[in-house]
Amino acid sequence: MAVNPESEWRHMGKRGGTGSQGGQPPETAGPKSTTGLPPSIEAAWGLRERPTKGPRRGLTLPQIVEAGVRVAVSEGLGAVSMGRVAAELGASTMSLYRYVSAKDELIDLMMDLAIGVPPEPDPGQGWRAGLTWFAQAYRDLLLQHSWMLRVRISAPPMTPNQIAWLEYALTYLRDTALTGSEKLSTVLMLSGYVRNVTGLEADITAAALAAGSTAEAAMLSYGQLYAKVVDPARFPETGKLIADGVMDQEDLPDNEFNFGLGRILDGLGALIDARREPSSEET
Repeated sequence: MAVNPESEWRHMGKRGGTGSQGGQPPETAGPKSTTGLPPSIEAAWGLRERPTKGPRRGLTLPQIVEAGVRVAVSEGLGAVSMGRVAAELGASTMSLYRYVSAKDELIDLMMDLAIGVPPEPDPGQGWRAGLTWFAQAYRDLLLQHSWMLRVRISAPPMTPNQIAWLEYALTYLRDTALTGSEKLSTVLMLSGYVRNVTGLEADITAAALAAGSTAEAAMLSYGQLYAKVVDPARFPETGKLIADGVMDQEDLPDNEFNFGLGRILDGLGALIDARREPSSEET
């Protein structure tokens, strides 16, 4: 998957607003917020300018966020705290609060860094190919950074790279007759599907590894267990699957994911086709 991991906010030290290059951290730099966003999120958008004067700081916001990602990757999201990230940097916990006022803000910025910037949409691709790549790329990112699956989603995306991925998906729906609300709902549906299926896959894999097994072996064992407890007279359809050996067949996660994604896009395609204006020949 060719995703550029370079984040917009990673150059804030050159543009200002993070306390690097001799400037003040985002909590104290620049005018009072007019967006309602935390200063660190405004800094991610480049809305916090670095003042020309101020004390030199030993940290930058990008350094803090990168350290947070390292901790999450190596130890899991549960290990991420202001104190643990400070220790990763060899700094005091209080020094982080000059740049990020809360752990939730840090996690938002960690996700923004982890997902990176999507590629430019391919004008030669249709909506289905574009959304297929979007879903598969998002799944790849979640598998690579499985800690993101543990982040509780409580608000719409607010960081630059998250909006860039939204824009990527919406671009492929631009020439359809879907309404704006339907386009947003389409991206939400796809994102939710990817997150749900990938999260289930990650949970099964983690449980299997904890038991000294593999996800593939664990799923096959369920088929053997079903054969012992399922009464075909009570559950005839399930019993038929067992008798036909369906439960004994290895079903790779990629196959499950692609099957579900294909059916979602089939339904979306039917809606897009139905919204097309009739041709002159039809009228």
